[in-house]
Amino acid sequence: MAEEAEIDYSLNNPDTLTKYKTAAQISHKVLQAVGGWCVEGATILSVCQKGDSLLEEETAKVYKGKKISKGIAHPTTVSPTSFVTPYTPLSTDAEEAAVTLKPKDVIKIQLGAQIDGFGAIVCDTIIIPSAKSESPTEAESNLILATYWANELLLRLLLPPGLLATGSDEEKQKAAAEKPIPQSRISSLLQKVAASYDCNIVESTTSWLFERNEIEGKKKIVIAPGEGVKGEGIPDVGEVWGVEVGVSAGTGKVKTLENRPTLHRRTTTTYALKRPTARQILSEIKQKFGTFPFSLRQLEDERAAKMGVVECVRGNVLRQYEVVGDKDGEAVARLFSTIAITKNGLSRLAAPPVPDLDRYKTQKKITDEEILKILERPLSKAGGSKNKNKKKKKKPAAKKAAQEEEEESSDEE
Repeated sequence: MAEEAEIDYSLNNPDTLTKYKTAAQISHKVLQAVGGWCVEGATILSVCQKGDSLLEEETAKVYKGKKISKGIAHPTTVSPTSFVTPYTPLSTDAEEAAVTLKPKDVIKIQLGAQIDGFGAIVCDTIIIPSAKSESPTEAESNLILATYWANELLLRLLLPPGLLATGSDEEKQKAAAEKPIPQSRISSLLQKVAASYDCNIVESTTSWLFERNEIEGKKKIVIAPGEGVKGEGIPDVGEVWGVEVGVSAGTGKVKTLENRPTLHRRTTTTYALKRPTARQILSEIKQKFGTFPFSLRQLEDERAAKMGVVECVRGNVLRQYEVVGDKDGEAVARLFSTIAITKNGLSRLAAPPVPDLDRYKTQKKITDEEILKILERPLSKAGGSKNKNKKKKKKPAAKKAAQEEEEESSDEE
């Protein structure tokens, strides 16, 4: 215990970043595989089960012989078109277990691996292809583009003031002295992006500070907050965040669905459980998942878990994630990235792949000058070829989204 207390688990320790990156590599590999399994006729349950098996298989390959925890930071979830939150059915719920993917479904895939308690979670949105190989409709294009650009904007708004400032020392100090962008302003700017494509930000979309063994830290940023909901704190250098963007083709308002909540996470609350099944389930959860989210289908006895979890939730020993969907049943897209903020800027540890923007045709575009200028900002200091390549890819896309500002942007450069 004394030795563990002396270990530096912050980003100042290179091993911490290495473990995050190792977890992220696994998450990316599994995300790609799961995306390939999401085809017409596949059951959501089977895709989730295969995703979890691959997560466990890949994490078992790394840090062999080391006495550290490793495994799943977030179980594989596949959320249908109008679902907002991560969703994974149980094999013992026959009706939901039989649900298959259909052409044109807007699917949100979320999953994550963890190494030594450092979780790298990622979520991507894909549209299930049809046998006819149809091009995306304009409505689908609007939703995908709105979500992509809202995510790109949010990442830039999370950078601490002056972090990437250039120029004289005086100019750098002036930039660093600027106040961080208020969360209300972040919501307003993201909503403008969504509105450019006739969409809306999903109510109470939340990004969290990540820590070791913790994916819901003391800080959070809430976009389009619902009644009684507010964010706390701002991102800073040396922190890792789970950044979420949710966009709806409808109003963005949400409701709790009738589907059984199957995702849970252990809290720090202690409670004397009375039922033997509850005590047994909690013991298994501590051993297998620590404080990371899990699905009841991952427990040894799914039927016993459905009963034992009731007292655990009632005693606040477990947090239950309700299944939430779009209030009007409209399509929802969601992206989730795990990022690190260092003195060199923002690094995407685990992030969804960049969509083929040319594939999504629409008459809509972003015209707000302030937003376009923010989108042109780099996320990190130039230095690696990867950053340069990313910049080259994004720059033409941002200009294409705003042809009216092309001449003005060129002058600024």
